[in-house]
Amino acid sequence: MSFLDAFFAKKEKSVLGVDIGSSALKVVQLRKEAGKAVLETYGELSLGPYGGSEVGQATNLSGDQIAETLRDLLREAKVTTANCGVSIPFARSLLTLVKLPYRADPKEQKTVIELEARKYIPVPISEVQLDWFIVPDAAQSKSETEAPTAGKTVDVLLVAVHNDELSLLQKVVRDAGLSASFYEIEIFSTIRAAVDEPVKPVMVLDVGAASTKTYVLERGVVALSHSISTGSQDITRAIAISDNVSIARAEILKKEQGLVIRDGQGSPELVFSRIFAEVRRVLIQYETEYKRSVSAIVFTGGGGVTKELGTYAKSTFSIDVYIANPFQKTEAPAFMRPVLEEIGPEFAVAVGLALRKLEEL
Repeated sequence: MSFLDAFFAKKEKSVLGVDIGSSALKVVQLRKEAGKAVLETYGELSLGPYGGSEVGQATNLSGDQIAETLRDLLREAKVTTANCGVSIPFARSLLTLVKLPYRADPKEQKTVIELEARKYIPVPISEVQLDWFIVPDAAQSKSETEAPTAGKTVDVLLVAVHNDELSLLQKVVRDAGLSASFYEIEIFSTIRAAVDEPVKPVMVLDVGAASTKTYVLERGVVALSHSISTGSQDITRAIAISDNVSIARAEILKKEQGLVIRDGQGSPELVFSRIFAEVRRVLIQYETEYKRSVSAIVFTGGGGVTKELGTYAKSTFSIDVYIANPFQKTEAPAFMRPVLEEIGPEFAVAVGLALRKLEEL
């Protein structure tokens, strides 16, 4: 191996996770060292100022504007690799759980799923990239699996992304000078980074800028998903109203003070109470339909960094509540740990993408 070959081989140990959200871009660069994921750099850049709005507010930028922001972020974070995995926003994808006829032969099952999927995808199959996952049946015993299959069904999670969305992301990545080997819907990246429970049902509560996404995971597969049209930008606005400060200042207060006692209709507690009321409804729906209890709730997303959120949530729900800490799956200097734990919920997707990318090395 020549000197240059050795140099580039060394460089290839670094990978990048790129999370393209509605209000911000996040990147995490990891390298593999002695079988471990070592944190090299990370960064976040708000999209709001690029679209004429405030930090923390959801935007609808063009591909060119997103690529410009991403180039700025790569420079500011001192990213040194172009090899990446990229997130697909949940809002730009379709996840739906359906019951389909069960087939013992995997090839037959695949054929059934691909044929039946046409009924659930609202556009021609040729216009989307389709994937699917069979949800494991925790109640199914070996004797049941060996029984005759006539009339039996299986729960299948259908995942579809429109070709136009993929084309947009591919152009953004290309214009930013990056090379992506995969594009992944954000929930799967989050699961990899923030959920460790392998068997019991777990709910992930992703408090994004414009909306809050709830997912119930069972054995690592999404068994239920639901979107709530209230998000972290509403919490920021509530703080701005409550404290009579600017949106920019409220965004800072959200992270520094969070759910301190505030009076008035603008109270952020009222925003979270609306979110939590809908979350309880989803929990009841899942537990009633599947006859199984959710064991814990994991908070991720920009709203997950709200100060005192964990304490407030624990007083609301009667099950375990955790704030995601994806950086615990990486090696980093001890002095950085408090900061990484604080910002962790925002970076769950980017860390999850980088961890998957490391698996390719």
